[in-house]
Amino acid sequence: MQTDQRILLVGSQSERTNRLSCVFEFLGEKVEFIDVDKLEHYTKLTRFRAVVIPAATQLPALLPSLATKIPWQPILLLGQFEERKASNILGCIEEPLNYPQLTELLHFCQVFGQMKRPEVPTSANQTKLFRSLVGRSEGIAGVRYLINQVAGSDATVLILGQSGTGKEVVARNIHYLSGRRSGPFIPVNCGAIPPELLESELFGHEKGSFTGAISTRKGRFELAEKGTLFLDEIGDMPLQMQVKLLRVLQEKVFERVGGSKSIVSDVRVVAATHRNLEAMIEAGDFREDLYYRLNVFPIEMPALCERKEDIPLLLQELVSRVFNEGRGRVRFTQRAIESLKEHGWSGNVRELSNLIERLTILYPGGLVDVNDLPVKYRHIDVPEYCVEVSEEQLERDALASIFSDEPIDIPDTRFPSELPAEGVNLKDMLAELEIDMIRQALDQQDNVVARAAEMLGIRRTTLVEKMRKYGLSKD
Repeated sequence: MQTDQRILLVGSQSERTNRLSCVFEFLGEKVEFIDVDKLEHYTKLTRFRAVVIPAATQLPALLPSLATKIPWQPILLLGQFEERKASNILGCIEEPLNYPQLTELLHFCQVFGQMKRPEVPTSANQTKLFRSLVGRSEGIAGVRYLINQVAGSDATVLILGQSGTGKEVVARNIHYLSGRRSGPFIPVNCGAIPPELLESELFGHEKGSFTGAISTRKGRFELAEKGTLFLDEIGDMPLQMQVKLLRVLQEKVFERVGGSKSIVSDVRVVAATHRNLEAMIEAGDFREDLYYRLNVFPIEMPALCERKEDIPLLLQELVSRVFNEGRGRVRFTQRAIESLKEHGWSGNVRELSNLIERLTILYPGGLVDVNDLPVKYRHIDVPEYCVEVSEEQLERDALASIFSDEPIDIPDTRFPSELPAEGVNLKDMLAELEIDMIRQALDQQDNVVARAAEMLGIRRTTLVEKMRKYGLSKD
């Protein structure tokens, strides 16, 4: 669907509609009169800035069905109407006409068009790129809209947000949706390059300009010519470099280190940071003039904890990526998904991606439940599933542990070294031995069942069953 900034005045021209048309044109709007029978055809594939329907003989009766057929189209009424319940009928133009009222209604139409933007199909290239910004939340939809708005210009963009939210993904979308898509996209992490090398990295150097400069080298600004330069972690840039960057942004000219020749730069700059630059300005760690030069068009990435409804879609996307790389696939129970939605995600999408890789290694092709997640991601109390083991099996396990290869030192005279002539009750003797061993293990491990089970060489669930069988408690 296309968008058109014209205002459509429905019906034939009259003194009243002509007067309204003149006022709209005075406000800088483009107006066109159309017949009512052509309105549906006009608005089928195009969304106009506004459709104005004046009170006339036949139009009030058509209004309810007409508004329902074009729910994406903002409609204004001129005159008195009894029926105006449709959500896309935004208001009534009262007479006599006045500037405050008309500008307010036109603003309503603009906001309505922005809220309905997800219904407007995008190009195939745009849809493919936006898949990397997975989610249907209001926050991520707003980011997509801002990317679409700024991509076509050469304005400097500042992307803000916590680490791991996908700021470089936004920068790449801006580049590939812009007119510079055929040019290079050059990323630079300002915090990963030593301060003494950053100038050479950005602007290049001449041969012999410093020790180790054995040849002339182009900098990132030259490599990004006709394309986009992405300055990640701009808040970590030293102050002396901020001055030089400001000059390049303002004058579009720079010199290599050790050179005197001015090089004209045709590069779009997109910067990103997780720092609070305004607080850094107050502390004297960031130049205020550079901040305003970078902050022409800010885009703030929402933290993952602010768009938890996107976690199921992100899980699906990240699992698919890992699988396509040949590293297996995992699935999640609904309880596990709900538990992940309760997590704080201080590392945002990067933390979630790392978790998926870890679970893929632990449970390749498996189904992950809450108790399969690392402990810090378990926010739902789900009892651990234990396989039921018969009493006979428990006794066999006990015998196997007693008569294992490891010698057992039992300094207790209750157990004879030789079998007496009258015989013994083996079952009672083994039970008494198990009880004694379990008590000793619990005492030595401060009543921690898991560690006591490890000391006895049996599973925790087996020890729990034995304690239940003999009426033992951790106390």
